[in-house]
Amino acid sequence: MISVDNLSKSFGASVLFQNVSFKINRRERVGLVGRNGHGKTTLFRILAGLEEADSGHIAVPKNYRIGYVKQTIDFTGETVFQEGIRGLPENEASHHWKVEKILAGLGFAPADLKRSPLDLSGGFQVRLNLAKELLAEPDMLLLDEPTNYLDITSIRWIRQFLSQWPREVLLITHDRGFMDSVVTHVLGIHRRKIRKIPGNTEKYYMQLATEEEIHEKTRINDDKRRREITEFITRFRAKARLAGLVQSRVKTLNKLTRQEKLEKFKSLDFSFRVKPFNGKILARISNLSFGYSPDRRLIDDFDLVIGPKDRICVVGKNGAGKTTFLKLLGSLLQPDSGQVEYHPEVSAGYFEQTNVKSLDDEKTIEEEILYTSPDIDRQFARNICGAMLFEGDQALKKIDVLSGGEKSRVMLGKVLCTPINLLLLDEPSNHFDMESCDALLAAIDAFDGAVVMVTHNEMFLHAVAERLIVFNSSGVSVFDGDYQQFLDNDGWDDAGETHPRVSSEAAAGEPAKSDKFSKPENKPEKLNKKEIRQLRSAIIAERGRVLKPVETRIRQLEKTIDAAENKLTSFEQKMQQASENGDGAVIAELSQKIHQCQQDIDRDFAEFEKLSESADTRRKNYDDQLSALDETEITAPESDHQSDQHAS
Repeated sequence: MISVDNLSKSFGASVLFQNVSFKINRRERVGLVGRNGHGKTTLFRILAGLEEADSGHIAVPKNYRIGYVKQTIDFTGETVFQEGIRGLPENEASHHWKVEKILAGLGFAPADLKRSPLDLSGGFQVRLNLAKELLAEPDMLLLDEPTNYLDITSIRWIRQFLSQWPREVLLITHDRGFMDSVVTHVLGIHRRKIRKIPGNTEKYYMQLATEEEIHEKTRINDDKRRREITEFITRFRAKARLAGLVQSRVKTLNKLTRQEKLEKFKSLDFSFRVKPFNGKILARISNLSFGYSPDRRLIDDFDLVIGPKDRICVVGKNGAGKTTFLKLLGSLLQPDSGQVEYHPEVSAGYFEQTNVKSLDDEKTIEEEILYTSPDIDRQFARNICGAMLFEGDQALKKIDVLSGGEKSRVMLGKVLCTPINLLLLDEPSNHFDMESCDALLAAIDAFDGAVVMVTHNEMFLHAVAERLIVFNSSGVSVFDGDYQQFLDNDGWDDAGETHPRVSSEAAAGEPAKSDKFSKPENKPEKLNKKEIRQLRSAIIAERGRVLKPVETRIRQLEKTIDAAENKLTSFEQKMQQASENGDGAVIAELSQKIHQCQQDIDRDFAEFEKLSESADTRRKNYDDQLSALDETEITAPESDHQSDQHAS
């Protein structure tokens, strides 16, 4: 445990926190929250001994080790594995299995362990530093935005790892869902003070809002009372017989303390400009294929239709091709084959975190916004700057001096300059604080267009996704459902893979040829309960993918036939009227229309009957497979391991 007493830190006239005190007790996992620029990382650096406080004291027990994940690179091992071994404590120097386990959990493939750490990408180099700190098993672990460079499976792994951490953790992250799933307490920096409460971020922010509301109501009531007392004193000061009352009011007034009006913090408050779109299909992706080399194929023969209101999230491990896919959609890359066809009225806005490199360090924020589009004037650019929290002279800051979060806000501001109906987002929550993430989610929710978003943030996935594009080692697939349905039906395994995907024939609407799907009765006796549940999930997913387009077409035919029959009835009524009037020309014209209408109805009915019969047959086939699995599961062992134990 550590104890912080009367700690203060300032940078010039800017006070981050003043005379703050708190304790981190044994086995507490504490989330540190606060707005960007309010001192979270500075407090970490002070606790880690990398920076000095202006005043105050930090009491740390003897031999208490604090681990802080460094962003700088200082590798001496020839391979990733040898560098990882450096993180092991001296008494566990031979426990190489721990190195393999933690590196695998953080997304390192077996082949990566033999690579030089200097050849890794920046994100994986930070992961290696994180692995070394986890292996060192310090008494307190300081983690500053650990999820920024992790993919979704590594985030889920480290969440479980930290939940079982037997010592202390102090965590900074913009991912509120991740923090709430790990921490036991929240430590908040707010108005230069620090408070600690048990519970999650929701409890902390609710308590903070309640206290500030009480403060403001009390301040208003005190000001009102002060005015009333002052008016009484002024009015009756000259009245001799009221002198006692006046003096009493004077004493009361002197005792009243004046509460300052709380500074109002500005948060991102914006909405995307919308370009109207009247079509039914915004974009159609056909047979899309792309690879950086023949040995590294990322996308093969991928098809997708994007509707005008779609909310599609792209998920998968790092390096699987998610950002590449978004660049193909944004026309920043050209496919090897296939095509992305946009409706002529489509206008897309593209936001990518790494795109901050495209900003000109010598330009001001205002200039970057102003030069985004020729139809933008200076006042409009200033309005965008203000919405991105660069008000007044802040808009004249050079790009060169901005933090990563500030540069991300500039990139977001550039997207706001043009009316759009398709929003392409690549990891939009990185470098934003929690308040900014909330504002971004609200803007996405209010956007009256289509959204395609790459994200590892599961809070964003639960809030936004209505369909998923899933990248794994088997290729790319579309899941028609929200993120919770995906977790229930497919989900992630420890290697970052989804449950078995259906065959291409099934995805195209044909019965699967694999025995595993078509003849489950021949397989289950060799499977344990876990494998049977996985197989059931795969069959349910396949059933949805196969039957959904057929059922959609059946509903379309029902509407088409109904409309055609109404039209036919109208033509027949007009024909009767024309016959009564003896109007030969009208009779001839209506005869042709009636004949064509009847042909259309007959054609659609034939397709309707064929599809309905096919859907019934397929549905029964899937139901039979699931029933067979249910019967087999009753006698199946829990796992292969348990079966071996029983056999022995």
